[in-house]
Amino acid sequence: MFAVTATQIDAEDPLTGLTLGERPDPEVPDGWTTVTVRATALNHHDLWSLRGVGLPADRLPMILGCDAAGVDEDGDEVIVHAVVGDPGRGGGDETLDPRRSLLSELHPGTFAEKVAVPRRNLVPKPAELSFAEAACLPTAWLTAYRMLFDKAALEPGSSVLVQGAGGGVASAAIALASAAGFRVHATSRDAAKRARALELGADTALEPGARLPERVDAVIETVGEATWSHSLKSLRPGGRIVVSGATSGQVPPAELNRVFFLQLQVIGSTMGTRAQLERLARFLVKTGLRPSIDRTLPLARAREGFAAMAAGDLFGKIVFTP
Repeated sequence: MFAVTATQIDAEDPLTGLTLGERPDPEVPDGWTTVTVRATALNHHDLWSLRGVGLPADRLPMILGCDAAGVDEDGDEVIVHAVVGDPGRGGGDETLDPRRSLLSELHPGTFAEKVAVPRRNLVPKPAELSFAEAACLPTAWLTAYRMLFDKAALEPGSSVLVQGAGGGVASAAIALASAAGFRVHATSRDAAKRARALELGADTALEPGARLPERVDAVIETVGEATWSHSLKSLRPGGRIVVSGATSGQVPPAELNRVFFLQLQVIGSTMGTRAQLERLARFLVKTGLRPSIDRTLPLARAREGFAAMAAGDLFGKIVFTP
């Protein structure tokens, strides 16, 4: 089968380790099944894997990709939940399983014509969603959904700041927050991306570090060092900053005096559960909301998508079709 594989780790030039070509069909352990992939979406996780983050050289070659929508062995249209974990070991939450992983970390990923997954990882794809739209959900959109509605515990009428509006999680968070009735403020260095954020439903779109019209109830933080101080300063007393990434660096000044004096909460968040993915799909059907897709490419042109992500030349999701 045709697949996109990491064959080399290079922290400085990650695309040198990207190999496109034939790979063996997936092995199927007990309790697993296969999905014929109709669409799969690119994430920063895939680029970081080529840099060796979460994917050591001794696991190469590894088929990349976390997200997929396709058809299972029974002919049903499904969305693949990317977290491979045991809810029992995580107290009912597979993302808290100490041994959990994502597809493409220990097990071959979704950038292929077929992928093997645990049977419990299949979520029915609503007929209202295209395969490309459904493929955008399991990582970026699910992460944003969990950050907003679980970790930040926001209610309609709340206010939220989304840093770095062009990224997959950030653009999903803007759209989801707007659909849920939040007041949404977004930041980006790029004027075109600020304009796109407004189209997605942001009430204001500002340059990073700009003063907001109000102190917000929560901040969705995926950028890290470059925006951390602004995120803390933008919160109301008792507000929450929810962190799921640090693309600009992971060691910002903590500003602990601000954290304790204003009783701010700093909350980590990673992916989401299978049940949350199912609820996210239903939310999109009910509201008519759909993922913002930057471009759709055949899997054979995956290198173009990786290069665009590495350059920051995207808004929303890049989708590959085998």
